[in-house]
Amino acid sequence: MSDRYLETRTALVTGGATGQGREIALALASRGCNVAIGSRLAGEGRALATVFTNLPSKGDLDAVCHEIEGHGVRAIGVDHDLRSTESCESLYQAATRAFGHVDILINAAGIYFVHPISGHADEDWDRVIDVNLNGAYRMTKLALPEMIKARWGRIVNISSTAANVGGADNSAYCASKSGLLGLTRCVALEGAPYGVTCNAINPGWVDTRMMGQLLEHEAETANEDIDAVVQAFAEDYPQKRAIHPREIAALVAFLCHDDALGLTMEDISVAGGALW
Repeated sequence: MSDRYLETRTALVTGGATGQGREIALALASRGCNVAIGSRLAGEGRALATVFTNLPSKGDLDAVCHEIEGHGVRAIGVDHDLRSTESCESLYQAATRAFGHVDILINAAGIYFVHPISGHADEDWDRVIDVNLNGAYRMTKLALPEMIKARWGRIVNISSTAANVGGADNSAYCASKSGLLGLTRCVALEGAPYGVTCNAINPGWVDTRMMGQLLEHEAETANEDIDAVVQAFAEDYPQKRAIHPREIAALVAFLCHDDALGLTMEDISVAGGALW
């Protein structure tokens, strides 16, 4: 297997400036792929007080593009809002203008919300579903037809172990990720006759800033020391550790290889043996 097996390819990665998306973008670049990243940038009026997320700055976006280009490929970064059809179209068009085509779509952007069904605000429910599920639908709807025409394509959706395991106070997140698995399976079947695969990866606890926000919330709610909360989370996992984003990125990169053509319609858990 050549280390630069994606040299003729272009990838579009949502959420590509932070967390798992950033590591995925860098992993694809290291294998020779040009990369377009879209991330919603932090700015005035964009605070999401009740939702766990990680909004990068313009400087963060530019820095990741510079890192990507360090692998000898080209990169562009776009301020992108998955909740907007117009914004999704702008991101896709920017990628095709820059590189001519999009061969690989990675739907990595996502947000997390904790609240019981009782008293659940409709606005928060809609926001989580719109980003985590509808956003992937919007991007896939743009990318899939051209992949089918080219008779080659890879779509990878970053889901969660929460897609298959329910959790109290996690209804919006679990519903959005379960829906993403349904979308994955249908897209895989539509693309199958044309050399297009679609898979989902279900990470467990991944060591990202967004996960850090959740742990800080848990510590504050329980009035406990953050280090103790982090240690307790780790102890609950069979491998006694969090997953590193690079582990998710490595699997994504393999799923984009020609040798992975037979892998489609799968949801693959990467959680160190944990169910959640």
